[in-house]
Amino acid sequence: MRKNFGAKPWTYPQPVFIVATYDGEGNPDAMNAAWGGIDYDDQINLCLSAGHKTVKNLLKTKAFTVSMATADQLTACDYVGIVSANDVPDKFFRAGFHAVKSEFVNAPLIEELPMAVECELVSYDPEMCHLVGRIVNVSADERILDEKGKIDPAKLRPISFDPVHNAYLEVGGHVGSAFKDGIALKK
Repeated sequence: MRKNFGAKPWTYPQPVFIVATYDGEGNPDAMNAAWGGIDYDDQINLCLSAGHKTVKNLLKTKAFTVSMATADQLTACDYVGIVSANDVPDKFFRAGFHAVKSEFVNAPLIEELPMAVECELVSYDPEMCHLVGRIVNVSADERILDEKGKIDPAKLRPISFDPVHNAYLEVGGHVGSAFKDGIALKK
């Protein structure tokens, strides 16, 4: 038997994204965004309301980065989600973050967050709070790469958002092989 909850924004896992921008003077800003994902090979979608300083910045610069929040940086990642840069202009630095200019877009990479998707603005609908970005590059610090030079989730330690309990969960270990394990049912 199932229990019905009605229309809720509940999915698992829900990635925790840290969206970073520069303002008009080149000051970095970051915000926590839990509702978003990839919809094409080269596009990311996020639900961001127009009042955020980060949204105002990216509408001016037409660029942003999306870092994966990590267990190691959980406190800082939560902080940039509960404090507004409209009220605390230096929240990026108060979080303990350090900005490194992206080589590909006019937006900061966050040194403490080792994986980022670097994006150019495609569109933004303020009524729907729907942001679309074109992925220009994905970058990862070498410290989270495996012996084959690929991103190792165990080293990255990304977190997900539990929207039912307002909690952060660490993404778990390997449980199967995509595009392989289901072949057993094709017989």
